[in-house]
Amino acid sequence: ADKIDLIPQDFFAELCEQIIQHLNHKIPGVNTAELCQRMQTSGIEITVGDLEKIANVISFLFSTAARNSLCTEELVTTLGNAVSTLPKHAVQVIRHVWNERGKSISVSEDATSMATVGQFVDMKWKLGVATSSDSCRSLKFPYVTVMLKVADPSGQITYKSFEMTIPQFQNFFRQFKEMAAVLETV
Repeated sequence: ADKIDLIPQDFFAELCEQIIQHLNHKIPGVNTAELCQRMQTSGIEITVGDLEKIANVISFLFSTAARNSLCTEELVTTLGNAVSTLPKHAVQVIRHVWNERGKSISVSEDATSMATVGQFVDMKWKLGVATSSDSCRSLKFPYVTVMLKVADPSGQITYKSFEMTIPQFQNFFRQFKEMAAVLETV
């Protein structure tokens, strides 16, 4: 509640909207890193970790309310009984967002079974050449660096990066070609 109190109403509303969009499978996840950076630029002292915790709590709140088919007043009453220290502006935003968009949250068995798997968002790659190291003067060793942008099951955007040698990349590419061939038959 103390951390939520730091977040201005407009940023909190944006966070809630992104969470609703994620729960409706309109966006792959909530980009807390980008939102946190914008908050910090405007002078709000909050960490990405704190914002992720808040996003997880609000996501749990909305998904539980959807599963239990709560109307706006039931949600606000339940919230008021459970959390008396929640800032008034946060309760107002939650009330407004749930009233406007809460009924759109689809609760399906498919969605709950997919909840344990992350979702691919984007991929970036670059080709590099290691020219030297502390143990070898002239390497001239090519490698591929891949950075994956993934929405984890809670909707948080995370980045995973790794490097591959050229033979590893060729194996990676071959496996992707195999997947594409199998997808063509479906």
